Amino acid sequence: MSDSTRLKYLRIALVLVGIIFIFGLYSLMIAWPSLWPSGWIWHTDHSDYPLMIVGVYATLGVFLILAARDPLAHRSLIWFTVWSSVVHGCIMAVQALAPNSHGHLVGDVPALFFIAIVLALLTPRESRAG
Repeated sequence: MSDSTRLKYLRIALVLVGIIFIFGLYSLMIAWPSLWPSGWIWHTDHSDYPLMIVGVYATLGVFLILAARDPLAHRSLIWFTVWSSVVHGCIMAVQALAPNSHGHLVGDVPALFFIAIVLALLTPRESRAG
């Protein structure tokens, strides 16, 4: 894949991931948790945790969409998203081994790894592309 093609797909991926982070997580965790509670929500009783996570990821989503304009100038943000997704996914994978949490192994855990892999494969390592 040429650098210009990779950059084009990276821009698309950044916008899609940004939209998912802004609207998708809110939908799955806050608005419609009954869709798949075992794969997206960690605290089903009253907790401020889900809204906090949604707020952090929605903010990251906005900045990923802005980064899509010039991904090369925002590689540190993209790599932060990659590595924080890997770390978050690893921690959640271990926690999902607890009783009644296995649904996360087919819900949010693979979703984080998928996002990390896609962005890592599309992000140029060099200072210039195309």
